[in-house]
Amino acid sequence: MDTFTTRSRDIVRLRYLFARAGFGATPAELDEASGKSLRKIVRRLFTDSESVVELHVVSPDENESKQELKGMMRDGQLDKDMLKERIRLNTEKVRDLNLQWLDQMASGKGALREKMALFWHGHFACRTMGRNPLLMQQYANTLRQHALGRFGNLLMAVSKEPAMLQFLNNQQNRKNAPNENFAREVMELFTLGRGNYSEHDIKEAARAFTGWQFTPEGQFIFRERIHDDGEKTIFGKTGPFKGEDVIAMLLENKQTARFITAKIYNYFVADGPVSKPDDKKRVDELAEQFYKSGYDITDLMETIFMADWFYDAKNQGAHIKSPVELLAGLRHTLGVRFDQPQPQIFVQRTLGQLLFYPPNVAGWPGGKNWIDSSSLLFRMQLPNYVLKAADVMVQPKEDGDVNTQALARKGGAKFRTTVDWADFEAAFSKTPDEELTKTIAATLLPFPLRPDQLPLLEKQTNPAQTRSERIRALTAALMSLPEYQLT
Repeated sequence: MDTFTTRSRDIVRLRYLFARAGFGATPAELDEASGKSLRKIVRRLFTDSESVVELHVVSPDENESKQELKGMMRDGQLDKDMLKERIRLNTEKVRDLNLQWLDQMASGKGALREKMALFWHGHFACRTMGRNPLLMQQYANTLRQHALGRFGNLLMAVSKEPAMLQFLNNQQNRKNAPNENFAREVMELFTLGRGNYSEHDIKEAARAFTGWQFTPEGQFIFRERIHDDGEKTIFGKTGPFKGEDVIAMLLENKQTARFITAKIYNYFVADGPVSKPDDKKRVDELAEQFYKSGYDITDLMETIFMADWFYDAKNQGAHIKSPVELLAGLRHTLGVRFDQPQPQIFVQRTLGQLLFYPPNVAGWPGGKNWIDSSSLLFRMQLPNYVLKAADVMVQPKEDGDVNTQALARKGGAKFRTTVDWADFEAAFSKTPDEELTKTIAATLLPFPLRPDQLPLLEKQTNPAQTRSERIRALTAALMSLPEYQLT
């Protein structure tokens, strides 16, 4: 086997790991990792994600208060112009939060933490109600803070987030008038999965969660006076349970470990329902380990990334990048910076994944749902739009949501970008001309180029081009292949 083929296979394997555990890698990062043991590379992913820098676009004292709302009153009614301006400002803050998080994903710093947080954003799906930027900022930072810790701590913290309590209507959950929405979703979507609880369990758990409220300043508070302190029977146990007791019961149930493990396996490994015998066996073994470890997320993820089966050929290239993965990965690989923020919101909305605006309580369905006739062409053309700073006249999808529509400029978007070509090109300075196309492809694509693709790609260049121009032309062409949409 020649040196190129051996190194190419090594790079493809590393590219797969960095794409699944983060948002891809630059050629320099792949080169630096090449030759190191897998254990060292995986451990580096975790050590690089040990610390977290909080997202910050709004301070608690800037949050909308009852006093401010009173100031908008005119003759006993809200001043519509003042309210409209407040909504506009709040919407812009949520947009800024979106972009700040996207910047963090694209930076490559703590990539594994940000990737896990993105997964948890889909699992603990929550969207801004009333466009309150402070609540969404706290929610996002809670996901990021606990992303690699213990699932029990994450579950408790997210369940007490004002954004989640508001989204799932627990602010309306009071004794003598219980609201079951929060209790139902905690069981169905966050822990056990559908069919692993009874309607009686939900009704009784809803009583336990009464009193879980939040203040106008965005702080969780337990209000004793509206809590139902009577005895409840949940999962066969009887007592004067509170919300924390319900969370503890859910964590005691091994079905929670299996439900979470299967979802993580689907997201990071198989990209589809866990139905094949080998996949089921692995999930069962991982779930048992996850449960015994006290729901240690880092321990679970390290086991997955170190497993031989994680790198099976059937898994590589089987995952369709989500819109956020696609955009963050493209930015990271080429050091892309947008002169104006709006196009990144435009891309997310056009492709169907706008951070902080999941479609419903179940989050984004993912997989093949990312691809449809209206978005596929735009996906394929996105690298050219970004790399060539083009004007785009594609219209975002109409989802009937005035919140997301307020973020999308009508009439398309103007892509004005700066690309760090110098660093990208430097990685190929010693690559022979005849191997340039295949070498760049190995850093960008999950599969080796097919024989019929090579001559078509070579036609994207001409003898009059400088080496730099040739690298740029090949990169744009490779990123426009269907394979670039996969990891």
